[in-house]
Amino acid sequence: SHRLVVATRTSGRMDKPLISHHLVDSDGSLAEVPSEVPKVGILGSGDFARSLATRLVGSGFSVVVGSRNPKRMAGLFPSAARVTFQEEAVGSPEVIFVAMFREHYSTLCGLSDQLAGKILVDVSNPTEREHLQHRESNAEYLASLFPTCAVVKAFNVISAWTLQSGPRDGNRQVPICSDQPEAKRTVLEMVRAMGFTPVDMGSLASAREVEAMPLRLFPGWKVPALLALGLFIFFYAYNFVRDVLEPYVQEGKNKFYKLPVFVVNTTLPCVAYVLLSLVYLPGVLAAALQLCRGTKYQRFPDWLDHWLQHRKQIGLLSFFCAALHALYSLCLPLRRSHRYDLVNLAVKQVLTNKSHLWNEEEVWRMEIYLSLGVLALGMLSLLAVTSLPSIANSLNWREFSFVQSTLGFVALVLSTLHTLTYGWTRAFEESRYKFFLPPTFTLTLLVPCVIILAKGLLLLPCVSHRLTKIRRGWEKDGSVRFTLPVDHALAQKTSHV
Repeated sequence: SHRLVVATRTSGRMDKPLISHHLVDSDGSLAEVPSEVPKVGILGSGDFARSLATRLVGSGFSVVVGSRNPKRMAGLFPSAARVTFQEEAVGSPEVIFVAMFREHYSTLCGLSDQLAGKILVDVSNPTEREHLQHRESNAEYLASLFPTCAVVKAFNVISAWTLQSGPRDGNRQVPICSDQPEAKRTVLEMVRAMGFTPVDMGSLASAREVEAMPLRLFPGWKVPALLALGLFIFFYAYNFVRDVLEPYVQEGKNKFYKLPVFVVNTTLPCVAYVLLSLVYLPGVLAAALQLCRGTKYQRFPDWLDHWLQHRKQIGLLSFFCAALHALYSLCLPLRRSHRYDLVNLAVKQVLTNKSHLWNEEEVWRMEIYLSLGVLALGMLSLLAVTSLPSIANSLNWREFSFVQSTLGFVALVLSTLHTLTYGWTRAFEESRYKFFLPPTFTLTLLVPCVIILAKGLLLLPCVSHRLTKIRRGWEKDGSVRFTLPVDHALAQKTSHV
């Protein structure tokens, strides 16, 4: 295998090595620096090629860049990198990065003899239209043009900014695939020397999948985002009918000024509360399925499996809506309409000759309601913070499970109490049913109350013990036979797990 070198440079800041005197391996150990400086070629002079050259030079490589117009491009590259014509650039390096678009690959066919036996690293990415149009990946197309070369797909998921600023400011992982094991191993070592983490994706047939990675726009967030949007539209329309349309139709009052702030603020907690309950509902359904089947060795339905995989995104969206609700609530007293209501209330109190207005029950209700809301938001904040990879990686599995499962369920209970305190006796007042529609909070309580009740049932010793056995491998009407060779009598026994 090739040994990589980190050399010391003094020509300028951009030429200083990011790693000097020692080479940091992927496991954090330090490897001794060989005396020979490896030479790397780059075909292309675009933004990515310049960033790649900067990173390679900083990592201790000798870089030669091949360009169609080297005189014009020389000033854009680090001074330690040599910019020349493509014919000269492919002469001595054994590893050559092809930093150009697919349609320009054919322009390199004249260099086939000089490129024979060399390692070509394809860093290109197709557009979404090109990805659907071509059946073969860019890397496979490059390999078909240069059959005597070892083509490796790498660095296509790394941006030019990440190459320049370093892996700490971007994604560290670099997927790599190739049909040539030795060429792949060489590129793997280069990736480690540049401070990134290589991920072996197998043969070059995986290049199409690797090239599709940068085309995905938040693939794990699509369903949760649509779910949150659908809930927001439903509850917003529901609150509009109750709080704006009903007064206008029944009493002729113009309440449309409530649409930008009041109705939004009434909708956000409903969405946050339902989303939080949907985080813990699939876990209850999964436990019920395991208890019903009497085994853990049967796959969940696809819809439940996907639901379980999207719980993190749903929980973060719940926190987002709850945080917006808190901000909107702080803005409520700043509205001009709220000030007018206060003035009108004061005038009304003077006209009715009331000097003291106090409702003990309402005061306590509001105090408890606000306190529970703050506690629930604090718990949601803790869940959101521990969902970050940097925080989650510092926790062991028991700690992470305690925060996400136990404290998450506590957050759901606090949110339920917060909602119940808000509703208080309003669900039993006839005047609250506008257009015969129940108050909004009564709709949101259905799923969370079912989850809390189901969780309580799962905590019962008889149910919890059976579920624990199932998750440890026990199966209903099944047994596992263990043969003990030491004692012949014991060897005939069957142990039920």
